[in-house]
Amino acid sequence: MKNRRNRYLLVRIDCSESFDSKQLMDVIWSAVLRLFGEYGASKCGLALIDFDAEKKLAVLRVAHKEVGTIRAALASIVKINEKPAALHVQSVSGTIKALHKKKQSNKKFKLV
Repeated sequence: MKNRRNRYLLVRIDCSESFDSKQLMDVIWSAVLRLFGEYGASKCGLALIDFDAEKKLAVLRVAHKEVGTIRAALASIVKINEKPAALHVQSVSGTIKALHKKKQSNKKFKLV
């Protein structure tokens, strides 16, 4: 059996309303299913690794071949809980450690 290679995406959420991680993942999964169907969703290996509700940042794990699929699904999201929202991929990395280093070293990822 081959090891599955993953990529980690740092996602910034622009939304005026507050929400929890379950609501976020429900919206992301529905976008993936709507665009790519059940077969496409089964290949993506999507998982929420970290979620910061105050800074509205999330870290997602995806299969390395499906990064484009997830980016397209995230771009198609326009509402969370019937409130306008947008999800932006800030960075992609092969390890969580490298993703956190990128976030710490680059000032543009620090949200006020």
